[in-house]
This record gives sequence, structure tokens and C-alpha cells, in this order.
Amino acid sequence: MLDVVRIPSLPMSLSWLRPPVAWGLDGAELAIRAGAETDWFVDPSGGEPVTNGPALVGRPPDEDFMLLARVRIDATSTFDAGVLFVHGHERAWAKLCLERSPQATPMIVSVVTRDVSDDCNSEPLVAQEAWLRIAKLGSAFAFHTSDDGRSWRLVRYFALPAREVAVGFEAQSPTGPGCTATFDQIAYSAGRLVDLRDGS
Repeated sequence: MLDVVRIPSLPMSLSWLRPPVAWGLDGAELAIRAGAETDWFVDPSGGEPVTNGPALVGRPPDEDFMLLARVRIDATSTFDAGVLFVHGHERAWAKLCLERSPQATPMIVSVVTRDVSDDCNSEPLVAQEAWLRIAKLGSAFAFHTSDDGRSWRLVRYFALPAREVAVGFEAQSPTGPGCTATFDQIAYSAGRLVDLRDGS
């Protein structure tokens, strides 16, 4: 699938790193349908990497930037998720996820992969939606989440061993038959986030 996708609020075009079962763009609302047993994960205990989750990404034109969206998931199985995705190369990437937990509740989860994946559960949620944000600050990245898209909580601060990255959106269903993730209120801004922890 070679579709080039243009979202009006983003300065770069996006393309499919991995194709979805289905997808749609209704104005500025993006929906991605992941198929069964799809994920981006390299288990630190061993096993074959899984990198088949549908991911739509593009290269930002700015050194420092922020990408944010409100994410909703139609989740029925453990680890179903909608994701903001950072891709450096096949062994260096990161995910900020709204994910269905093993307790069948939504949760903010982050995964940073440098050859193997470092998986971290953050905070449980009540709603099946959350605001997620990627901020790039030089060679570092910050993941944030928000209840309203205005006041942000730091989830993770990290670096990736990659000279250039693409960012965008992903859906996954590692243990189930599929999952649809919907992204709206998508926004991009150039410039460096001044303070990681003050809610801005």
C-alpha cells in the first residue's frame, strides 16, 4: 500500500510503514484498523521481533517540534492500542499508547526500543480516550498525556540511537482479532518545549 496521506494540520505528508486492514480520513480525523496479532515489540526475554502493526509516519521538517492528538480506541482484547509513534529504524523506535490493560481498563503505556523493547505502564484511565503528545528536544524525546489537551503530564523522557526519525500514528492488536484507533484534534508545532514537567 503506497498511499500518501496528507492531514491538513501537519506540515509533512505521511506514508504507510506497515499497511492497515483499513483506514479512513474524514476531514482531520484519522482512523486506522489493525489486524489480528499486530504489534511493534521486541521482547527483552527473547523471541522474534514483532513489527507488523499498521503505522503511518512522516519526517517533520523541524529539528524541535511537538505532535499531539486525541486518541480513542475500540478495544476488546488485552494490549489493543492507539499509538503516537516515533520511528528511527527497524531496531530503534518508540510508542506512546492508549492501551487496554490486562485488567480490561484503559492505560497509558510507553515502549522505547533500542534493539529490545523497554515497556512501561504509566497511569490507568477511566475513559476510552486520551490526549497524547510527542515532543522532540534536540536528540531527546518526551512523551506526555493530558485529560483536556491543555495541561500535560510527563510520561517518559528518552533518547533514540537514530539520526533521523519519522513520527505519526499506529494501531495494534497483539492478542486479539483487531482494533480500530481514531485520532482527532491532530496538531503540530515547531519549536522546543521549554519545561518538561510544568504542565505546558
